[in-house]
Amino acid sequence: MKHIRSLLDLSIDEFHGVLDLAASLKKQLLGGERPDLLKNRTAALIFEKASLRTRVSFEAGMAQLGGSALFLTGDVGWRQRESIGDFIRVLAEYCDFVVCRAISQNTINELAAHDVVPVINGLTDESHPCQALADFMTMKEVTGSVEGKQLTFVGDGNNVARSLLAACSMGRVKFRLAAPAGYQFKPELIQRVKNHAKWVDFEQSDNAAAMLRDADFVYTDVWTSMGQEAEAEKRNSDLRPYQVNEQLMQLAPDHCKILHCLPARRGMEITDSAMDSPASIIFPQAGNRMHLQKGLLVWLAKQNGLI
Repeated sequence: MKHIRSLLDLSIDEFHGVLDLAASLKKQLLGGERPDLLKNRTAALIFEKASLRTRVSFEAGMAQLGGSALFLTGDVGWRQRESIGDFIRVLAEYCDFVVCRAISQNTINELAAHDVVPVINGLTDESHPCQALADFMTMKEVTGSVEGKQLTFVGDGNNVARSLLAACSMGRVKFRLAAPAGYQFKPELIQRVKNHAKWVDFEQSDNAAAMLRDADFVYTDVWTSMGQEAEAEKRNSDLRPYQVNEQLMQLAPDHCKILHCLPARRGMEITDSAMDSPASIIFPQAGNRMHLQKGLLVWLAKQNGLI
């Protein structure tokens, strides 16, 4: 059974196949067509963290494809009344997909290990594959061919940044990380991506100017994610020099576009002037979450014999 625990569950050809399918479905939607490719299919959404984009984009996407989504709250007894194994085996009797937004990557891995229903990682502490795929889709829309372009992530090398490294490597986009020591990638992550994608053009440095010099896109995310609140004061101090603002954007080429996975802490990792500037493609980027996930759901349904 095919699952999406991380982007490394996709081969390079599969990665591009999902993107192509998503782009096709988006084009159809903009043309007034909503093919019911997942008619009568159901996705269960299990979320351990709050969500706007992941929840609504999956619910709306399933509806547009003729299916439905069930948002499961605490009253279903998730992690309380029964084991994960029993829980997922019961869900598999009712639902065609499970989307889980979890605190730990181990939760996604355990759900998928039972191999009874396709599992999609909606976010974990280690990765955010749906976000990175939508980001790559957005970059392709802006530049056409993205091969050889450069994406610079500014700030904490977090779960989103790690997934973007994998996406950029599979799509042959140069990836740069501008971050202070302690917030950069560990060598084993880079090697793991290189073993999978075979092509990695990556550099990281605490020198933001060097990492931004040739950037086609600059990307940032919140400095303190859910569960890291106790570290907020230190993180804010360490990462303040990496705020995406007018001064930082002057270090990048004039054509450079701004990305953010949202929610944004305006005035912290990004200023109003940067977020609302003509260079910002943040809200089209958010919109592509739904289009990409529609493509991913249909692709996953085909891989698992559901359509």
